[in-house]
Amino acid sequence: MTTGATVWLTGLPSAGKTTIAHELAGRLREEGRRVELLDGDEIREFLSRGLGFSREDRHTNVQRIGFVAELLARNGVTALVPVIAPYADSRDTVRERHEANGTAYVEVHVATPVEVCSVRDVKGLYAKQAAGELTGLTGVDDPYEEPVKPDLRIESQDQTVQESAAAVHALLTERGLA
Repeated sequence: MTTGATVWLTGLPSAGKTTIAHELAGRLREEGRRVELLDGDEIREFLSRGLGFSREDRHTNVQRIGFVAELLARNGVTALVPVIAPYADSRDTVRERHEANGTAYVEVHVATPVEVCSVRDVKGLYAKQAAGELTGLTGVDDPYEEPVKPDLRIESQDQTVQESAAAVHALLTERGLA
């Protein structure tokens, strides 16, 4: 059986988390790895429908995603999880679940500055917030607690998507997970 792992990519909206995860997924699949990408937007639609964006609801959403990721990872799948997960205690709980089950967990902070994210604005969230149509945008008027000791920090504004994915891949290889 192949060793599974959860690769948790956290960062601000439009930081590049999902784009990097898709690139990494392709590389891992080419190597014959079993990979699932648990996109935060899809999870909200299908697994966490009805949850809002309060701190409690965000924590519940992250815990649900973490549970599914750990379940996949302990069964030999590399679970790529590009989600904002703004609160350190929520991410810590997910890591602790993995550790308690002996499941590999890698935290990647996609540390793109808010100024760069707001220019990318993939979903138009920053524009809506600036126009007063949206409140509670993570990193703008809602907190984002940056990881203190991530396994890897990527500054996506300084490298290509391919280089970012390669950096994650190198870390997984170094740890015997790719």
